[in-house]
Amino acid sequence: MSFKKISLLFSFLIVTVLAKAQQATQIDSVLTLAQCVDIAIKNNLTVKQSGIRAEQDRIYWQQARAALLPTLNAGAGYGISFGRGTNNTGVIVDAAQTNSASFSASSSLLLSNGLSAINTIKQNALLYQAGKMDFQEVKNETALNIIGLYFSALNAEDQLAQAKLQFDVSGANLERENNLNNAGTVAPADFYNIKGLHNNDQINIYNAENAVLTAKINLLEAMNVAFKKDIRLERLQASNSPAAYTQSADDIYSTALTSLALVKASDLRVKAAEKEVAAATGKLFPTLTLNGNYQTSYANNSPGSFATQFKENKYYGPSLNLSIPILNGFRNTFNRRLAKLDLLNAQEVNTNTQVQLKQQIEQAHANMKNAYNRLQVLIPQIDIYQAAYDAQKTKFDAGVITSDFYITAKNNLDGANVNLINARYEYLIRTKILDYYQGKLNF
Repeated sequence: MSFKKISLLFSFLIVTVLAKAQQATQIDSVLTLAQCVDIAIKNNLTVKQSGIRAEQDRIYWQQARAALLPTLNAGAGYGISFGRGTNNTGVIVDAAQTNSASFSASSSLLLSNGLSAINTIKQNALLYQAGKMDFQEVKNETALNIIGLYFSALNAEDQLAQAKLQFDVSGANLERENNLNNAGTVAPADFYNIKGLHNNDQINIYNAENAVLTAKINLLEAMNVAFKKDIRLERLQASNSPAAYTQSADDIYSTALTSLALVKASDLRVKAAEKEVAAATGKLFPTLTLNGNYQTSYANNSPGSFATQFKENKYYGPSLNLSIPILNGFRNTFNRRLAKLDLLNAQEVNTNTQVQLKQQIEQAHANMKNAYNRLQVLIPQIDIYQAAYDAQKTKFDAGVITSDFYITAKNNLDGANVNLINARYEYLIRTKILDYYQGKLNF
């Protein structure tokens, strides 16, 4: 293949890759809720730090398990001495220089230490499980925060759409009033009131556009990614008539006690503290170890070659070592007291966690009920204000009433629509918070 053909092929590949990359960027410009949560969990510093701590806990657990394995150590030494000395046979000899070498190996196996090592392993295993629950809890909290910001952005977009609809309606009325004003068949006050209303609706659009921009900035900031003006979010329309949340606060609390990662982590730390006390108690008992030792040596002023001396000078054998703690500054006793205080602290934290959880769920459930009740009032209110608006508009178009009555009716309808949009998303977010307490976020 000629160089020209290779260059053309290479150029074609570059263009293809760039095209695919551009296509991927366009696809990524539309984000789903799941994608936002996934990106936030991957980028969030707190999540990363929690993951690192969980990995550290796993290493501590592995380290405690490895402590039960036999130890094996080897050593070697080489020395040079001058003058009279003793050879390997114990005979004093005259030598201008003596070269000697020694070799050793030793091993030790823990047989018993009051189950301290076993309980230390169990303690670290429980702390590792607690660390994993902490990691899951941080991810859940991050997901919940992103859900709230995502729905806030959708709410802002719906408010913008509503503002544009209001602007179009007032624009149509302004066009009609402008024609009547040019014909001299409408009161100037009514014309200028409608024109002012239209200008106010324009301001509402500007405010709504800024709210959308701010909401997206807040979302992407929580995701720890650079802001893109053209970013779009997948629509998840909140229902106008959502079903009532059936679980009571007590039901949610009971579920949270068994499913919420925060509670699991607290329970596991109490169990870990219990094993810490048991491990510290074991230190008060004697320690029994099985040991093995091997040594050999060589000296140039002793008879025999290196291989001969290495073989004949060896000595080895097993031994049992019993260490009985009698007086060591009461270190083990004090460590046991400190372990008991750690257990007491873990129990207090666990109790406080459950008390605060109960209070938080009660408040979250009350907020949900208030949002639902508010939504039930606002839904029929739209029909009421729509009927009032239609009636006033008919009268205004017929010249029966002034613009003040019409503007009041329109403002009431517009306000009701805005309130309904807010209420829909507020109720949706409140239900997601209760789902979080029950471990139902599934991210």
